[in-house]
Amino acid sequence: MKRRDVITVLLGAAALARPALAQESRPGIARIGFIGNGPASEHRLRDAFGAGLRENGLVEGRDCTVVTSFAEGESDRLPSLVQDLVREKVDVIVLAGPSAIRAAQSVTSTVPIVIAVAGDPVADGFVPSLAHPGGNLTGLSMNNTEISGKRLELLKETTPSMTRVAALVDASLVMAGLSEVEAAAHSLGLALQVLRVTMDDLDRAFAAAQRERAQAMLVLPTPRFNFQSRRARLADLALRHGLPSMYEEAAYVRDGGLMSYGPSFEDMYRRAAVYVAKILKGAKPGDLPIEQPAKFELVLNLKTAKALGIAVPQSLLARADETIE
Repeated sequence: MKRRDVITVLLGAAALARPALAQESRPGIARIGFIGNGPASEHRLRDAFGAGLRENGLVEGRDCTVVTSFAEGESDRLPSLVQDLVREKVDVIVLAGPSAIRAAQSVTSTVPIVIAVAGDPVADGFVPSLAHPGGNLTGLSMNNTEISGKRLELLKETTPSMTRVAALVDASLVMAGLSEVEAAAHSLGLALQVLRVTMDDLDRAFAAAQRERAQAMLVLPTPRFNFQSRRARLADLALRHGLPSMYEEAAYVRDGGLMSYGPSFEDMYRRAAVYVAKILKGAKPGDLPIEQPAKFELVLNLKTAKALGIAVPQSLLARADETIE
């Protein structure tokens, strides 16, 4: 079951292959650069962006061409990917996540940059304010740090007897939101085990959580985990270790995780196309306020809940935007 809710706004960012034209460009049509975080085989966010273009009167091949590349989860490729797009003389670049924003700002101060998904660009030092970003950067911010604590509250609601929880943190990032999780754990009376990991450390991390008798796993947001093979691996490890798991985005739950709470990434990428359309019509990116979501989605996987022996409270079921059975 799914209940559609309109959100005001809404990550991602990167690419393995050199940019390739989505279709052959013709003189006089706009050139849009698109950098995705995950592999080229997982193009759901690119598809959402394309749908957003069409909704705003931009038909690929007629009004615009999209130069698309994917980082395959490797943030060190981002600067060269941005450089390639600048050499391609694109009119605007769409990307997501702090690593991609940082790479873009290091490469160009003139090509307009539209953020499809970001945490807090003000706290990260990318813009002076959301209302007046200035420079060549604008887009969408989900202010993820503020809801990190809420995710922990919802996770405890599925298992009221829970007293110990593990938090999985990408070791390659300075993790925004961890202080909020620590504060939430304290207020909920939970012992918090922080596990800083790479993808190669996951088996050891889950074993460590089991040794410390963790009763659930909170996976903090990171682009490195958020593509299909890694989402599925996280879900499998959580299930094998009997740990209810909470994530930032619904894709994790569709790949077997227990639950997620956050904005819809697909909707954010569709909304990013609105910014692109405005810029192509002459708007300056620095004059376009950065938007934030008005609605966060709660998604539950009831099949996973059953496998874990969890009876999801009716209070959560009633609030869920989507349940997977």
